[in-house]
Amino acid sequence: MFRFLRTLVAISGLWVVISSPLVEASRVPSLYQVTHRLTFSLPLAEFSALAQSPHRDQRLNWTTDGCSAPIIGSTGRSFDFTEPCRRHDFAYRNFRSIDNGAKWTSTLRDRVDRRFRTDMRTHCAQRAVIDRASCRAWAEIFFRFVRTYAGP
Repeated sequence: MFRFLRTLVAISGLWVVISSPLVEASRVPSLYQVTHRLTFSLPLAEFSALAQSPHRDQRLNWTTDGCSAPIIGSTGRSFDFTEPCRRHDFAYRNFRSIDNGAKWTSTLRDRVDRRFRTDMRTHCAQRAVIDRASCRAWAEIFFRFVRTYAGP
């Protein structure tokens, strides 16, 4: 009987430790994990909806300045890159600030920029057939501009 009670007390104590806020906090995904998932795994439409939601992760920087392309801006007759630019800004702003930029490498930057290109091409695929070639050309211009001038 004593052995049973001792085991029961040990299990109860273990349950208190497992269910404690400290253990729960360790299950919260890191900023890097959340940013990585939102940038590379979430479809753009879902990312865009989340970015506009009041329920988004408040630990992250959701600000955007659009595409900030001189003269052209975020949209033209054959394209609207507002949402791809929003995710690109999100990725740059958050990856650069996590751990004081320790995780921001040229490899990660390249991957973020390529995701930007993919998002723009996905947008272009939804345009009218007559606009797709022009849209893809603009997407490539935006991508090359980012690769050349966006910095490390």
